[in-house]
Amino acid sequence: MESFKTILFFLICSTMLCWVNGEVHRHQFVIQATPVKRLCNTHMAITVNGMLPGPTLEVKNGDTLEIEVVNKARYNATIHWHGVRQMRTGWADGPEFVTQCPIRPGGSYTYRFTIEGQEGTLWWHAHSSWLRATVYGAIIIRPREGESYPFPKPKRETEIILGEWWDANPMDVVRQATMTGAAPNNSDAYTINGQPGDLYKCSSKDTTIVPIDVGETNLLRVINAALNQPLFFTVANHKFTVVGADASYLKPFTTSVIMLGPGQTTDVLIQGNQLPARYYMAARAYQSAQNAPFDNTTTTAILEYKSAPCPAKKGINGPKPIMPSLPAYNDTNTVTSFSQSLRSPRKVEVPTEIDESLFFTVGLGLNNCPPNFPSSRCQGPNGTRFTASMNNVSFVFPQNFSLLQAHQHGIPGVFTTDFPATPPLKFDYTGNVSQSLYQPVPGTKLYKLKYGSKVQIVLQDTSIVTPENHPIHLHGYDFYIVAEGFGNFDPKTDTSKFNLVDPPQRNTVGVPVNGWAVIRFVADNPGVWIMHCHLDVHITWGLAMAFVVENGLGELQSLQAPPPDLPIC
Repeated sequence: MESFKTILFFLICSTMLCWVNGEVHRHQFVIQATPVKRLCNTHMAITVNGMLPGPTLEVKNGDTLEIEVVNKARYNATIHWHGVRQMRTGWADGPEFVTQCPIRPGGSYTYRFTIEGQEGTLWWHAHSSWLRATVYGAIIIRPREGESYPFPKPKRETEIILGEWWDANPMDVVRQATMTGAAPNNSDAYTINGQPGDLYKCSSKDTTIVPIDVGETNLLRVINAALNQPLFFTVANHKFTVVGADASYLKPFTTSVIMLGPGQTTDVLIQGNQLPARYYMAARAYQSAQNAPFDNTTTTAILEYKSAPCPAKKGINGPKPIMPSLPAYNDTNTVTSFSQSLRSPRKVEVPTEIDESLFFTVGLGLNNCPPNFPSSRCQGPNGTRFTASMNNVSFVFPQNFSLLQAHQHGIPGVFTTDFPATPPLKFDYTGNVSQSLYQPVPGTKLYKLKYGSKVQIVLQDTSIVTPENHPIHLHGYDFYIVAEGFGNFDPKTDTSKFNLVDPPQRNTVGVPVNGWAVIRFVADNPGVWIMHCHLDVHITWGLAMAFVVENGLGELQSLQAPPPDLPIC
């Protein structure tokens, strides 16, 4: 009888995927000002637990996290768990004034959520103003107990977190830009695991070292945590086998360079198959916006063979590490061939009978100088102020309630649900656009989705001000990228290019410069979910919108009640 019960338990367990078996991990994140010295100068950087990058969260698929965030900094703060599905736990998603009011200085809030059906690399970061410049860290999700990777087990695993550093207070940088209406100052360095590397002043003694040995196959979990810059990443004389992105597995393929937009993660295998020595890993900008100034520096770390000769190791009179060649800053062809190589490992269930067919333009804009503003506040091109929008709506975050609270409690006057399903005006999106279309309308407009509806969104870049590759991130969901291309999306001819068999699944899509991408998902997670450009300068300007996904039937298709310690505005 007992053995029958055991078999029955295993049968039920396997059909229900046994969420009950997951562990609960409890952590405390203290957001605080910490002296951090980079590029010869010490700044009081905002960190978590005094670390830069912050602590790595290591969990298994099916585990639950309870993270008490204590704000000891002088700024409002929230933490977003980037790419975590947050099924029915929207209150733990983290974007300020979207799913919660900020954690005020001196306050705290405990984020509680379960990782369900995700494996690979995600990350966490602040989601309040520009705090995420220094408030970020990795989330590693391993397979459940008794399950394994769909590739040979690597000898060792290393996170490679690409960051961006200002020799200034990033909060002052964004404040100044908001004041002047101009573009913010560029960063002064990129970093790998918090360190700029050998090519910057006062940096070489702290350069990140990544160990490897002959014959090993190691897993690199690469995260682009930079604030405003898509980045190329490569290692001298070594190739990568790409096996995952955004905590979804991919059909393995080989490449010598990868490109990640801010918000994206990529898992790659690297083999110790070169002469034992030291090799630079390097990252630098992919810059698709023409004539826009950018940080053109290069960050490096060192891939070091354990059996490399000693002098080389210590760098004493030894040869310098071998430097890789990187693509040109504007090498869109390399980006395209990389993104088109991404495929799911097998046939996937892509939504086909579409209920909501949406078309969103994404791009920049210029607001005319308001009559009551002095010229010092209008330092954008020709005396304007920079802005950005989706479907000509420049998103305005509420200040007195979060959108999710307003939705849950039926608070009027916080948002409307009339976000346009298509551009209010059709035009030649990637051609010469009339200046009369440069000024979007500000608003807090959301788009309503019924629970379970099958959604397709065409994301179309525009050439207003400048075309650019925009990394668009959707909270609360993964989606399939069924196609991308250049020029204006044409449903008559471009639909034939859709991959409905094995498209990659991601949470952040790089919309090609002067082009478009098409994504599909099922709206099976009730709540309010923001979709925005992950270049923080653009979200600051309003390149965002949000979906209200209604509850379905019964408790399991409904948003959970808000936790008692949810911060109040």
